[in-house]
Amino acid sequence: MSEARSGSGTSAPTVLRMILGRRLQEMRQGAGVSLEDAAKALRVKSLTVRRLEKAEVGLKPLYVEKLLETYGAGRQEIDEFVAMAEQANEPGWWHAYRDVLPNWFTAYVSLESGAKTLRTYEPHYVTGLLQTPAYARAVLRGGFPNEDDPGLERRVNLRLRRQSLLEAPDAPTLWVVMEEAVLHRVVGGPEVMREQIDRLLEVSELAHVSLDIVPFTAGAHLGACAPFTYFRFEEPELPDIVYSEILSASMYLDQRSDVAAHLEAHNRMSLLTSSLDSKALLHRMRKEYS
Repeated sequence: MSEARSGSGTSAPTVLRMILGRRLQEMRQGAGVSLEDAAKALRVKSLTVRRLEKAEVGLKPLYVEKLLETYGAGRQEIDEFVAMAEQANEPGWWHAYRDVLPNWFTAYVSLESGAKTLRTYEPHYVTGLLQTPAYARAVLRGGFPNEDDPGLERRVNLRLRRQSLLEAPDAPTLWVVMEEAVLHRVVGGPEVMREQIDRLLEVSELAHVSLDIVPFTAGAHLGACAPFTYFRFEEPELPDIVYSEILSASMYLDQRSDVAAHLEAHNRMSLLTSSLDSKALLHRMRKEYS
């Protein structure tokens, strides 16, 4: 599963749609029905069935019902599945921000909202889930220099709305590893940096948030590369997924070897420091901005 920033015109799937797509595939295979035979039942091309299973298109209730009948499902199971399919087709809260949310990043917000565990590596900026409004505004102004003020505020509001998942009763576990360089990059001025460091110190006390800072003294290391985020889900149907980006492209990876490589990098980087050292470094940097 990989996707360049400019590579897809379809809407990003919700996590529920991904789960149901996987279940459709498992049910088809369990019933011994080929893609071609499933497609014949719907009078469509086999590619359409494949896209349904990959959550690349919405789950049309009539298609879902016909497929489940073909796979030998009972009436109650069909009704329950169709009801979930209709729910999965409903746009997520982020749909309201589609004017400032590019399609390639819509998938990210969907995965972020449904993940049980998030691991991030950030070499340049504080990760978006932990940014203060002023810091986020300065970062986004740098990234979108031609954006008008109303558009910029929409982007800031979207970023802050994403952060609400950390306050939910079932909040995911967030483990952030970032480079010390992030703290030396003066974003928005000294006052903004002080406020941002205070925020990092505050969230580092939360039981479900871990913050590790790789010091300059660590030298060269395995993860000194592009930023990435690792997603793990509670639902067994979904594989672990890694999102990575460079200047001109972004990728969503679920191949086991790719995911394992990023997970190993995150683990190795976390060993280069300790929570106590990271907090001490944050306190020291805050004084420098006073």
